[in-house]
Amino acid sequence: MATNWTTAADLPPLPAYTLTEAPDAISWFPDFYLSAVAPVVAYWVVSGIFHFIDVYDLFPQYRLHTPAEIAQRNRATRYEVFRDVIIQQIIQIVMAVVLGITDPPQMTGQEDYDVAVWATRIRLAQRALPAILGLVGINAASISKNMAISHPLLAGALAGGYYPFLSTSLDTADGTPVPTFATWELMVAKAIYYVLIPAFQFALAVSVLDTWQYFLHRGMHMNKWLYTKFHSRHHRLYVPYAYGALYNHPVEGFLLDTLGAGMAYKVAGMSVKQGITFFICSTIKTVDDHCGYALPWDPLQHLTSNNATYHDIHHQSWGIKTNFSQPFFTFWDRILGTIWKGDTSLKYERSRVNAEEAEAKKNAAKSQ
Repeated sequence: MATNWTTAADLPPLPAYTLTEAPDAISWFPDFYLSAVAPVVAYWVVSGIFHFIDVYDLFPQYRLHTPAEIAQRNRATRYEVFRDVIIQQIIQIVMAVVLGITDPPQMTGQEDYDVAVWATRIRLAQRALPAILGLVGINAASISKNMAISHPLLAGALAGGYYPFLSTSLDTADGTPVPTFATWELMVAKAIYYVLIPAFQFALAVSVLDTWQYFLHRGMHMNKWLYTKFHSRHHRLYVPYAYGALYNHPVEGFLLDTLGAGMAYKVAGMSVKQGITFFICSTIKTVDDHCGYALPWDPLQHLTSNNATYHDIHHQSWGIKTNFSQPFFTFWDRILGTIWKGDTSLKYERSRVNAEEAEAKKNAAKSQ
């Protein structure tokens, strides 16, 4: 049991709390294992859906490439792609286990205390309000006095966080009244604690991952040895498809994806459950970026400009030195001038025609 009190007598006291081990997201499946297998499951579920669409050619009007292009232009077999993806996912699982071992125990019970801390900060921030309004010639004290009866909460805020009408009694022998927080203070504090802080952590993790992957990815294209030794394997897929998203050399896969995501998770200070969500989201986004379809109802195709169409340009011989950003946003490409500029329709059409002609010659040779 830990009891915490503020030293200022006019501030509401912080509640006591007892820490206990946080329950798992799935009661019968520990978070330790879930963090390892959930991204892998997400990868194969989403890529399986796209593979089903691909095999049965359900939406040919939204294909970025024709089946003939897949057959003629790719330099890796489906088996090779599947094998290397499995290898990378084994590495990912090992990394997830390492992260799980190094993570501190996930505890709960301190949430109300943390919310009260933020409510206290909000109360203290109100102390500066009269002085700030005074700088623009507004007499906050006079306004507060005039509206004390009609709008007591607003009056209290204008008075610098002074709410004499808000009090409660401690469960003690003397029942001494002590200050309490206004409802709006607790609502704002909860919004900060439960919404804004997790959103900031997620945004920070996304930024770290995007930054890591952009510069490492670009470096592998700028350095001939790195490209030839490692990254060229991924570019054997001139026509990307969903389950080939993690088709990489194992070293590149570890450095670019596994290490990058793990580092983003640690830098953002995420909890295990937040990390699971982040890993699943980044996995699904990566698969979607390689799906080979511009489906108008796919929300990930419209969430950011870094989508399947954008990344597909990078997989073409004429766009290979552009569009390095992945997996979420394109800000580094825009800032550093590596974004593709110009029309692509004629280039794509030429690739389609060449692939169709090569496929027709191949079929003709077989029939003879």
